[in-house]
Amino acid sequence: MSALQVIKRFRIRELAVTALPSPALAKTKSHPSSASSSRNKVPVASIENPFIPKLNSKTGRWAPPKYSLRQQALLVKKARESGTLALLPPGPKISVVEIAAAASGQAIVPGPSASTKSQVQNAAAPWTRPIEWTGEVKEKKVLGAEVGNRLYAGKKRMFKGHKWQRTAEKREKRRALLMRSMPKRIKEFKQYYKRRRPHPLKPPRTAKNAKLPF
Repeated sequence: MSALQVIKRFRIRELAVTALPSPALAKTKSHPSSASSSRNKVPVASIENPFIPKLNSKTGRWAPPKYSLRQQALLVKKARESGTLALLPPGPKISVVEIAAAASGQAIVPGPSASTKSQVQNAAAPWTRPIEWTGEVKEKKVLGAEVGNRLYAGKKRMFKGHKWQRTAEKREKRRALLMRSMPKRIKEFKQYYKRRRPHPLKPPRTAKNAKLPF
């Protein structure tokens, strides 16, 4: 199934839940001066946002979203591929800013190909009509997301690192100090054993009055 078909099925499924407002109600809401202009406008359907939880007024409990986060991410992915990002409701996986930018033709994500754009423009079907998604979308503000560094944003202390990383500078200084006097140390080491055993091939000298260990 193509990406456009996935978005089309989603819109048709959501539009089937609710009905359009009656013409009499639309006339009462519209201003008399704008009566002529409202005739050419497509009526806007008011649908509950299926991407956010819903509060049950009778029980006082929250119902989970109609679409899970995995399904929302899949719909957003398909909408970006088909260039229909403005047809989705806002939610955790897509912000209001992205939808507004896509609706104004200044999408933040890379736009689709010319063939896909023409396919969407030519498909002037009822499922593409504007929808007013009801419900408040609470966008989670992530510290450091605007600068691209979310790891240490809002934290008092940086990551302490591994122990070998914390002691690396000290070890480097000690290693440099030892390597600076290494020729002298090697010479002293060799002289020490030369003094102890001038002739290494000869049997070692035993101490006088050596006693057995038992």
